[in-house]
Amino acid sequence: MRLSRRRCLYLAAGAAALPGAPRSAIAETYPTRPIHLVVGFPPGGGVDIVARLIGQWLSERLGQQVVVDNKPGAGGNIATETVVRAAPDGYTLTYVGPVAAINASFYKNLGFDFIRDIAPVASFMRVPLVLEVNPTLPATTVPEFIAYAKANPGKINVASSGNGTAGHVAGELFKMMTGTNMVHVPYRGETPALTDLIGGQVQATFNPMPASIGYIEAKVLRALAVTTTARSDILPEVPSLGDFVPGYEASVWYGVGAPRNTPVAIIDRLNAEINAALADPKIRATLVALGGMVLAGSPAEFGKLIADETAKWANVVKFAGLRPE
Repeated sequence: MRLSRRRCLYLAAGAAALPGAPRSAIAETYPTRPIHLVVGFPPGGGVDIVARLIGQWLSERLGQQVVVDNKPGAGGNIATETVVRAAPDGYTLTYVGPVAAINASFYKNLGFDFIRDIAPVASFMRVPLVLEVNPTLPATTVPEFIAYAKANPGKINVASSGNGTAGHVAGELFKMMTGTNMVHVPYRGETPALTDLIGGQVQATFNPMPASIGYIEAKVLRALAVTTTARSDILPEVPSLGDFVPGYEASVWYGVGAPRNTPVAIIDRLNAEINAALADPKIRATLVALGGMVLAGSPAEFGKLIADETAKWANVVKFAGLRPE
């Protein structure tokens, strides 16, 4: 039996509409089972603490448990690949932070393209790094630190929590913008790096504020500057590094992503709930107490942040010739 052209077009249109129907139904009833938030870092760290804070809020608002799955390793790439391969149904999400932007150029053979394969959902926090030194270093200001570094090339050892971390590339950006020659010393985590900084085995670090604030307040370490464009409410007396190195900015930022092709309605629902959390006084107070600045916005705004950071750190990785070790 031959079908008329009009009948063929009608059937084709109906078939094309079918895939959209289930997605619409899912968006209306979402979620109907627990959601997994995959975090590429061990339990107990700053990233894990914030992920669980947001996860608890989402659990209460969505009526389904948000389970934080810690999958550390390979600079966060194991966690990202887990989510890239997950079904795009809103039930598997990933923590997104600066390592996603750094890894895009730091690792040469990733099995994914973060910007292509992960859909931005929402950002929620930005945390300054702190340029801090051992008090025995004869520098109490950023200009003095730069002058000392230039007068003593290769003699300042800068610790970080590992190759390719935010603290590592923040230090390389500083070297690139100031023309200083300092030696990067990678550690396996923030704690051993700070231990050796306090002990004088290394002289400086660019470290996330939550891990450093106690040592700074106890005057065990000397804070020279925060790395965000504005001062921190936690350390209001400490200047911004950009005041002395125009255009300098480096920070740790937190957000959530989902596999590409996750229905827009689900992404928008999650974005709205996360932004509601950021408007809650208790949540805001907790994030500020952790040294953070609230970073609300749309999925598109978060996507632009990821793209901008990816391009920025690619320039630093290329300039410094960084690679995994």
